[in-house]
Amino acid sequence: MMFKNRRAASVTAAAALTALGAFACEKAGSAHEATTAQATRPDTTPVRASIVPERCATMPANWTLAVTPKRLLPKTDSGKATAATSNSTAQDSTKSAASDSVAAGPIDTTSAAGKARARKQAASARRDSIAAAKVALDTFPTPPTPLPGAVLPGCRIVAFYGNPLSKRMGILGELPTPQMLAKLEDEAHAFERADTATPVVRALEMITPVAQGSPGTTGLWRMRMPDTLIENMAKLAESKGYLFILDVQVGKSTVAAELAPLIPWLKRPYVHLALDPEFSMKGKEPPGKKIGTMDAADVNVAIALLEKLVDENKLPPKVLIVHRFTQSMLTNHEKIARDPRVQVVIDMDGFGPPHLKLDSYKAYVHKRPVQYFGIKLFYKNDKPRFSAADVLQLSPIPQYVQYQ
Repeated sequence: MMFKNRRAASVTAAAALTALGAFACEKAGSAHEATTAQATRPDTTPVRASIVPERCATMPANWTLAVTPKRLLPKTDSGKATAATSNSTAQDSTKSAASDSVAAGPIDTTSAAGKARARKQAASARRDSIAAAKVALDTFPTPPTPLPGAVLPGCRIVAFYGNPLSKRMGILGELPTPQMLAKLEDEAHAFERADTATPVVRALEMITPVAQGSPGTTGLWRMRMPDTLIENMAKLAESKGYLFILDVQVGKSTVAAELAPLIPWLKRPYVHLALDPEFSMKGKEPPGKKIGTMDAADVNVAIALLEKLVDENKLPPKVLIVHRFTQSMLTNHEKIARDPRVQVVIDMDGFGPPHLKLDSYKAYVHKRPVQYFGIKLFYKNDKPRFSAADVLQLSPIPQYVQYQ
C-alpha cells in the first residue's frame, strides 16, 4: 500500500508541476496574442523532402528481439561452448551429449538409474518452459512496415521539450538558444555512444497551444502561440537539420479544432505532432486541478488528419507522440488506428525516482503497447535521472526520448 501511495503522490505532483509550468507562459504569451491574427501564416512546403537517414525506415527481422535489451534475451548454448579449451573437456562434452541422447529415448522407470534420468528430463523440460515464458513476457506487436522516409524504427529521436516563452515548462525555453542546442547535442551524442547501431535524430518539441489556469477570452482554457513564434522555432529546427514537433495541450477545446491552425506547419516534412492528454479536460475541472484524458477516438482524429496531409502533400510518414503516465489518461489504446503513414509513440512522461519510473513504464508502455515506445526524462525532478545506458536497459527499448 505504501508503494501505491508514493506512486500516486508522484503522479499528482507531476500534474501540478506541469500545470504551473504551463501557466507560467500565460503572461508572456498574452503580449503576443494580439498579433497572432495579423501574422502571415506560412503555407509553403520546403523543397527538401526529408532530413532523416534512409536507414531509419528499416524494420528489423524480429521486432521483439530488436526492442528487448540484451540482458533479457534468451541465453544460447553457443557462449557456453567456448569454455571448452582442452581435449579432455571436449571429450567430456561428447560423453555428455551421448548420455543426453540415450536419456531422450524410452526410460525404464523401474530402476533407480531410470528414475534419475526421468527426473533430469523433467527438470530440463521445466527450464525450457520457464525460458519460453520469459520470452513471451517481452513479446510486442510488430508495427506496420515503415514507408520510405520514415523516422522509426531504424533511428532514435532525442527531443528537447518546452516553450520558448517560459523557463519553467522545459529545457527548450530554460536556456539561451546556443546553450540549449549544445546541450541537446550532448544528450544525442550520449545515445550515439551507448547504441552505435542506431542513428539519433534530434528534435525541438514546442508546446502550442498551452493549457491555462483561466478560461481566457475563448473560454477554452488554452492559449495558442503566435504564428511568428512557431515559425521562428520551425526555422531553427530546419536550419539545424532537426525535427520540429508541435506538442498540443487542448484545454477544453478539441483535437480537431487545435490542429486546424497548425496544418501549414504539419505540411512540412520535418514537422511532427504530439498530444498531451494530461491537459485535455472533458469535465468541469480546469487544467491542473485534475489529470485530463483522451480516448483512442481523439487520437484517431489526429491520425486521420496526418494521413491526409501525407497523401495530399507526398510527405514521408508523420510521427505522433501521445504522452501518458496514468491509466485514465489514454482510454481504449487498443483501438488506436495502425497505419504506416503515422508512426504512433506512447511516451511515459511521469517523473520521480527510478523505481517509480520503471513501474509506470511497465504499466503504460510495456503492458499497453501501440506501435513505438518513448520515455520523458526530467532534469530537475528525476533523482537520479536515467542515463542513456539506463534507457537502453528498458523493456521495450524506447525509440523516442524526451528531455524536459
